[in-house]
Amino acid sequence: MSPVAAIVLAAGKGSRMGSDLHKVLHPLAGRPMLAHLLDSLAQLGAARTVVVVGAGREQILAAFPDLPTVVQERQLGTGDAVRAAQPALQGFAGTVLVLYGDVPLIRPATMHKLCAAVQGPVALAVLGFRPEDTRAYGRLVTAPDGSLSRIVEHAEASEAERRIGLCNSGVLAVRGDLLFALLARVGNDNAKGEFYLTDIVALARADGHSVGCVETDPLEVTGVNSREELARLERLLADNPGELHDPA
Repeated sequence: MSPVAAIVLAAGKGSRMGSDLHKVLHPLAGRPMLAHLLDSLAQLGAARTVVVVGAGREQILAAFPDLPTVVQERQLGTGDAVRAAQPALQGFAGTVLVLYGDVPLIRPATMHKLCAAVQGPVALAVLGFRPEDTRAYGRLVTAPDGSLSRIVEHAEASEAERRIGLCNSGVLAVRGDLLFALLARVGNDNAKGEFYLTDIVALARADGHSVGCVETDPLEVTGVNSREELARLERLLADNPGELHDPA
């Protein structure tokens, strides 16, 4: 497998947490959420890690003073956040893994499997999962050969597409030599006026590249946006203690 660089998105304000503490610093199993993710990256052996920060970044820097960071000045979507990391990955040749600071439980083995899927004609790979309730998620529409044809958001999905159980986690791995060229072509002609990272899937396919799809357990890609969701994840971990790997 080629070298891996990780971009961790942590620029969100996290206002739904109802706390002055930055969202990714809220403790899960006694440690900041972000710490769990950084431990997994250390076990993966990531060659570079950069965290995209924004509001409240002084808290993250205080908690992790040696952590390489870049700043997303304005909240313009996931595509814009990843693009902010371009200077930090200058000259990197390998696979870029995009993760989220509030999705703390992805295992090193899953990261490895996703990155390993990016090879040959496969320019990028998306991590999918099958939640009990699919309503909030985009669907992964796959081809007969298992490759990813497209991502369709729930609100825009047909009835047939809404019956698809495989959903988009937002986590993906992509060839480093293609990532920022693809992002430069992403527009913001949508209801929110934001640049969506997932738009690079359609762009890559239009360029003739194949897009892979790797499936994982829903617990690994459970995100935290509120205190209630954090408490629920704590309970899930209590019921499944083996899901929390040991620190590196």
